Amino acid sequence: MEIGVDSFVARFDNNPNANVDTKQAMAKLLERIEHADQVGLDIFGIGEHHRKEFLDSAPVVILSAAAGRTKRIKLTSAVTVLSAADPVRVFQNFATLDLVSQGRAEMVVGRGSFIEAYPLFGLNLNDYDALFAEKLELLLKIRDNEFVTWSGKFRPALKNQPVYPRPVQSPFPIWLGVGGTPESFVRAGMLGLPLMVAIIGGETHRFRPLVDLYREAGQRAGYSPERLTVGLHSMGYVAETTEQAIAEFYPGFAAAMTDGIAKERGWPPMTRSRFDAQAGPLGAFLVGGPEEVAEKIKRHSDALGGITRVTFQMDAANLPHDKLMKSIELLGTGVKPLLNK
Repeated sequence: MEIGVDSFVARFDNNPNANVDTKQAMAKLLERIEHADQVGLDIFGIGEHHRKEFLDSAPVVILSAAAGRTKRIKLTSAVTVLSAADPVRVFQNFATLDLVSQGRAEMVVGRGSFIEAYPLFGLNLNDYDALFAEKLELLLKIRDNEFVTWSGKFRPALKNQPVYPRPVQSPFPIWLGVGGTPESFVRAGMLGLPLMVAIIGGETHRFRPLVDLYREAGQRAGYSPERLTVGLHSMGYVAETTEQAIAEFYPGFAAAMTDGIAKERGWPPMTRSRFDAQAGPLGAFLVGGPEEVAEKIKRHSDALGGITRVTFQMDAANLPHDKLMKSIELLGTGVKPLLNK
């Protein structure tokens, strides 16, 4: 099983009301990616947002900088908001990253959990799903063909048009990032794409029917079970003990959720009882000591019928750089060896 970290490149450091210098935030992120490579993690992902609190609006630029400082770790998006992008440029950017990193690039594509990209790039939110479906079709056609003939509604047609550069990897790895929409799981299966499931709340086993939809759709489309792989993205943080992990993660996470996204979306505040339920045996959060987190990943894998990748989202708790570095180290030297056994 592959273990990794996803980052939204949060600007704050331990105090959501005191933004650190953006140069410092970016420098610290690159240190964390380099550290993840050194301690043996398999993958590092950069999200894409167009908001003040995150510095990840150009993930390929960040990943290219990381490629020059790492040797083995895979570098991916988490996720590329394909609905708001030109598939030709997306492919060219990631193909170039694949060349720069000597074959270590991937992408996870999705529609995004925020909507600010749509007005920013002059798109109609009413076309939310149609934009994504059409652009995913074109992206996959570009991946599989050097010369592309294609036409659609939202972009000028291509007629036997070559797209360069071509990446090192063939086929280039493209995952489909999904939340809780059944149609998205079915789409990934019909296309034979690996699936990255973002479970940011609730109980993991409740997603099993959706994962089954994905596998059933893929098998009906003629894809082998080995091709229909599933990854899990969840809130996570590892410390020496479970008590320490919760004590460090909860305060910043509760503040960020209650004053940030929860208020924005009308969700109830993040209370300690709600957090404990999420961090408990059936909850989605991977917060604890190495042994408990490894056991919980195994339970998640069993609950979903087998997963091949887990990525930890640590940005949401406003943790300082030194604690994130330590958590990354424990993922590589503690959690991963336990899973490998």
